[in-house]
Amino acid sequence: MSKPIVLIAEELSPATIDALGPDFEVRNTDGSDRSQLLPALADVDAVLIRSATKMDAEAIAAAKNLKVIARAGVGLDNVDVPAATQAGVMVVNAPTSNITSAAELAVGLLLATARNIAPANQALKGGAWKRSKYGGVELLDKKVGVVGFGRIGQLVAERLKGFGMEILAYDPYVSAQKAGQLGARLVTLDELLAESDFITVHLPKTPETAGLLGKEAFTKVKPSVRVINAARGGIVDEEALAEALRDGRVAGAGIDVFATEPTTESPLFEHESVVVTPHLGASTEEAQEKAGVAVAKSVRLALGGDLVPDAVNVSGGVVAEEVRPGIDLVEKLGRIFTGLAGSVPVQLDVDVRGEITEHDVSVWELAALKGIFTDISEDPVTYVNAPLLAKDRGCEVRLLTDAVSEEFRNTTTLRGTLADGTTISVAGTLTGPKMVQKVIGIDGFDLEVPISDHMAFFSYKDRPGVVGVIGRLLGDADVNIGGMQVDRDDSGTALVVLTVDNKIPADVVKAIASEVDAEVQTVDLVD
Repeated sequence: MSKPIVLIAEELSPATIDALGPDFEVRNTDGSDRSQLLPALADVDAVLIRSATKMDAEAIAAAKNLKVIARAGVGLDNVDVPAATQAGVMVVNAPTSNITSAAELAVGLLLATARNIAPANQALKGGAWKRSKYGGVELLDKKVGVVGFGRIGQLVAERLKGFGMEILAYDPYVSAQKAGQLGARLVTLDELLAESDFITVHLPKTPETAGLLGKEAFTKVKPSVRVINAARGGIVDEEALAEALRDGRVAGAGIDVFATEPTTESPLFEHESVVVTPHLGASTEEAQEKAGVAVAKSVRLALGGDLVPDAVNVSGGVVAEEVRPGIDLVEKLGRIFTGLAGSVPVQLDVDVRGEITEHDVSVWELAALKGIFTDISEDPVTYVNAPLLAKDRGCEVRLLTDAVSEEFRNTTTLRGTLADGTTISVAGTLTGPKMVQKVIGIDGFDLEVPISDHMAFFSYKDRPGVVGVIGRLLGDADVNIGGMQVDRDDSGTALVVLTVDNKIPADVVKAIASEVDAEVQTVDLVD
């Protein structure tokens, strides 16, 4: 079989090519030159770009086999996402590649404006020793208001705590408890404006956030405040900020982003107390390499039919870091469900409980379906085709969430109804710092058994000697028991769950079922 073709349309790091691996035919072109780009797209499966290549409707139409557009960076201004979606082309980017670089630049701008580093540097290089003119302020015990307490805002707060600053946070989508865990005090925007000695912005630009720090906001701040924007141009109204600086209502600013870019003229440039940089937030070697490697991995996943957490349009979606460890757990719960049920449910509930429900856990629904069909489908099962398999098999799926989990921090239960009306449930969780995957419930039986590659489930009327018989028969077959747990219900039915070191031979399973009069199901997650 011929290898999938990946087109590299701009210069990317060697680590990006290494991350793609040997399974693809890699070609190169100059994506900024349309006369080269359009013919080069004709038969490719994926294209990797940065900011110079414009993947518009014309380019997408020219790529008849295209499955993935991968932007090695955060922004997607040069990708026509609706056209890609209509064509069934996945678009991926690297949303976390530059978060450290952006946070560090914000801290750098804050320090620079606090200590007047830029004008002092310029004066000294111009031959003037103006030590008294460029005195600054310390950060210790000052209040910094972080507007937008997402990943970058939290990184900035973490770094500024090291300077002994008090952290105020404004973010309508973050709870006071979450902010408190990160050492910040959640406040209203008006409170932040009134109390802060420094204000740093870390919001996406939306119709709601455009001009958020404008003329009205600058009437509510201390005259000693310094404003930092290394997020998106236009969130801080540049004209209003320049006016506030001119009137002495703001002491200084550090600005990396502008409403119109590139820009070489701004009223902010007139003020010596303003430090400006030309959108350098992601411009570090490390960020560029992380972006390239991240999208290369996404291309591998996409062309392999697997879940692509950083897809922005089709067959994917952003998956929170807190949610990702549970994906593999839920997939394994799906495989255990099928092993116990022996058939596909007509109705499946994916019931997620606990604080994890603060995040979007819809990907766990895909993981459950992938697990359920993995061992019963002739074709490879992926996160892309699993919902289609469910539809074809008449399996309706619901995702249920509840913020309360009584015994564990988070639990996920797959609860299915089979065609004959029988119901089966499998519950699991992750425990401890190592996030150990465990089965914590089977059909109402309470358990806590680490998931292993080979597991066996024995259901029988409880009586003395059964466990001994099971152990003897497995020992005779040279099958070592790694772990065991027993529970029984009010009717006297017992359930034994075993983890074993290797697959139990079919004749041994049959012998155990016969000798102890038990229902036996085995689940092997590896061959």
